[in-house]
Amino acid sequence: MSASVPVSLLLVVEIGNTTTSFVVLDGDECLVVKSLLTAALDEAGLVSGIFSELRGAFKELKDVVVCSVVPAATRVIQRHLQKRLAGLFFSVTSSITLPFTLDYDIPESFGADRLALCALSRYRYPDRAVIALDIGTALTFDVLGSNGDYLGGLIMPGLEMRSRALHERTAQLPLVGIERSATLIGRSTKECIMNGIFWGCVSEIEGLISKIERHVQETYGEERPVVIATGGSAPLIAGLLDSLTLHDEYAVIRGAGYLFRLNRPTLF
Repeated sequence: MSASVPVSLLLVVEIGNTTTSFVVLDGDECLVVKSLLTAALDEAGLVSGIFSELRGAFKELKDVVVCSVVPAATRVIQRHLQKRLAGLFFSVTSSITLPFTLDYDIPESFGADRLALCALSRYRYPDRAVIALDIGTALTFDVLGSNGDYLGGLIMPGLEMRSRALHERTAQLPLVGIERSATLIGRSTKECIMNGIFWGCVSEIEGLISKIERHVQETYGEERPVVIATGGSAPLIAGLLDSLTLHDEYAVIRGAGYLFRLNRPTLF
């Protein structure tokens, strides 16, 4: 792991397309995690109740990091934070100091969650090439070289989005929740959809990891990359990926906290 950066108690708010998490961090340790549906952020009392509970338990809590891919929800959170926290307000964006070189067309379009995950990848494996997976509403791959250069990535639909697309774009196929299946092939329409999406996604990820590994070795002369995974659907899939090095459900949260610590000297 790279040299340590001074730490302090920190509130990290990760606003995803599906879920918003409020996490109190002490360095890399998640002390408390509160989550709710992002669509429910506008409901009266929910956010206020979470903030009141966290401030009651951690009276010294002042600084906050917001890592959001939903701009409208960011504005809701900011209104609440400005009333309740007196410390620094920090947003994860491509304009902050990053621990890697982001070579990307329109850097502003690079999602905050991907920035935080790449930052954590660089923090944990500073001298290795990394393939960072976020298996959530969308499925993303981001690839870093061992020298800290961003090499590229992939974005595709996540598990639930695939199921919803089948349901919405056909006349008779039902909407099916995706679970890990013990069998490869199904014997009902529901099983066929669930197994097809689940095992198809597993095979897709395994195949792409293999192709990316060969690509970075042959094109950039890298050793075999480290593979890390996070995201709401990662627990379903991570255990089936032979090449996986690390599964961290709070990787984006920890990466956002690291970016705050990295940028804190410039915020005063």
